[in-house]
Amino acid sequence: MNNRYLVSRDRFIAAAPDRIFEVLATPALHSEIDGSGTVRGAQPRGPRRLGPGAKFGMEMKIRLNYRILNTVTEFEEGHRIAWRHFYGHVWRYLLEPATDGSGVPGTLVTEQWDARQVRGKFLLRLAGYLGRHPENIDRTLAKLDSYVTGARATS
Repeated sequence: MNNRYLVSRDRFIAAAPDRIFEVLATPALHSEIDGSGTVRGAQPRGPRRLGPGAKFGMEMKIRLNYRILNTVTEFEEGHRIAWRHFYGHVWRYLLEPATDGSGVPGTLVTEQWDARQVRGKFLLRLAGYLGRHPENIDRTLAKLDSYVTGARATS
């Protein structure tokens, strides 16, 4: 599913949903799986593991270093996690048990970048975010796959 302000990609990963969810719920691992190259690491005073309503800071870099504070807005253990920052972007992960065409058990992981509620959408267009997010999400899912399965990342 793609529209201008909701970009969604999915990937089958040969790992259990709980294993994948654990990575997503651990801010210290977000820089390991980030496909955009902007996430540098978690701020040290945040939670080790995310839960409903948790606030966590990330060290970021897009041309300049900066910090961003996120809040978990959706949380269903092992199945759904989403967070947003002050500007309103939502990063969402949906996990569904699945099997691939060969019968290998695993998880269908859907990542979404949801900017439908963002104020000043024209700034997103000017900065080129709308065009970059599909590829960045594909790279993130490949890196997540590699991280949890130990396989080499491919998109």
